[in-house]
Amino acid sequence: MSSSSTLPAATGLPGRRRWAALAVLAAAVLLLAIDNTVLALAVPALTADLAPTAEQVLWIGDVYSLALAGLLVLMGNLADRFGRKRVLLIGAAGFGAVSLAAAFVTSAEALIAARLLLGVAGATLMPSTLSLIRNLFPDDTERARAIAIWSTAFGAGSAIGPLTGGFLLEHFWWGSVFLINVPVMILVLISGKLLLPESRDPEPGRFDVLSAALSMAAIVPLVYAIKHVAGHGIDLVTLACLLAAITAGMLFVRRQRRLDQPMLDVELFRSPAFSGAVAANVIAIFALTGLLFFFSQYLQLARGHSPLRAGLAELPATLASIAVVALIGVSVTRLGRGRAIALGLATAAAGLAIVAAAAHGPYIWLGLGLIPIGLGIGLAMTLTGDAIVSAAPPRKAGSVSAITEAANELGVVLGIAVLGSLVSAVYRGTVVIPSGLSAEDTARVRDSLGQAVQVLDPGSPAAAGARDAFIAAMQVTSLVAAAFTAAAALLAWRAIPSPRAARP
Repeated sequence: MSSSSTLPAATGLPGRRRWAALAVLAAAVLLLAIDNTVLALAVPALTADLAPTAEQVLWIGDVYSLALAGLLVLMGNLADRFGRKRVLLIGAAGFGAVSLAAAFVTSAEALIAARLLLGVAGATLMPSTLSLIRNLFPDDTERARAIAIWSTAFGAGSAIGPLTGGFLLEHFWWGSVFLINVPVMILVLISGKLLLPESRDPEPGRFDVLSAALSMAAIVPLVYAIKHVAGHGIDLVTLACLLAAITAGMLFVRRQRRLDQPMLDVELFRSPAFSGAVAANVIAIFALTGLLFFFSQYLQLARGHSPLRAGLAELPATLASIAVVALIGVSVTRLGRGRAIALGLATAAAGLAIVAAAAHGPYIWLGLGLIPIGLGIGLAMTLTGDAIVSAAPPRKAGSVSAITEAANELGVVLGIAVLGSLVSAVYRGTVVIPSGLSAEDTARVRDSLGQAVQVLDPGSPAAAGARDAFIAAMQVTSLVAAAFTAAAALLAWRAIPSPRAARP
């Protein structure tokens, strides 16, 4: 069937209404990205109030990502089947309602349940946002700019999360980090109802329950294994989760190849251009979220910034990623998609190297290092996202958009787990423990800089040594992230075609 049958509402929209509809979708993904990072700062306050166990604290943080990542493919398929606008609005209503409940829970168990439901609602929202963009903007140039704005919203939300959380926690109780979701989701519901067109797959076929179960069985154990390694190292739980993920993944791929109408067209991954775009997207998010994770700690613990001031210090990366919108058309016209992605990743790698070199210097050099990171990651995210969603017909936009979202979520998990673990490992290997400490205090100083500053006199040489150890760890980790990003640039250069687009 012609894809045009799925687009009459979308392509018939006036230009202003299309861009207003994009603003609604960007607001939704901005909030979801904020929600992914804002809770981290609230953990001390909610721990004092709810008294969760250490295991419960881990689940409060992890269950959102597990539900979100595990349900993305399923929810993308449901959006194609039942209507992307309908699924988006249902998700927005659910996200707002659960956020309101989460702000006033009185037990750790209730908060874990609320975070689980937020992950379910988030998985409902995210594929619908990108698939609606695919149908709103059939023109290649306009779609690239629209996805640039969408990508900027995602990246900006990750950066704004600590800033927003810092401001709220300085003035309100920990539940306020959930209440910010409510007015935004009300706005998304009202404006989405008025502005967004409906689109769906006209021939979805029967719903395959087994494929849905296998997709979740492949993704959830993989994400959990990565998170488990960060806290406990490689053990039997890690190996069991990886084995389960690999087995379910192989069964999922085998089943998709046999179905006439698969939930996910896995044959797309045979294309080096498609696979290269997915890999480059994962690494771009990996570098960005990993940087934000340890850079926020560096600003607060090593430089002594408040959470609010630390969030402001990260703004150059956010502002640079916004400026990417103006560069998309020129970069693709002059270089072609593959070379433009490679340029973005190489630029980000250079910025990470600058951050490593400037860690002991004045902030101005750090700020200048964040600019190429924001520009490069923003450019790479936009063009890889466009490459992925353009690879399938519009009627399958939800399913393919889920691949982009899953790549984003996997990049977030890997960035925090791998780069965060590397920071911890280097710090523990270089920190000098002062003599005379008890066994408990010695363990706390060795555990992390956050624990060390609570044990040691802030003005003592021992505290300065702990800060130096953390800075050294940050420098090593920044260089490792730069190396990964440079390797991704080479991959994009070689794997993703670069036909030069006609100048708009």
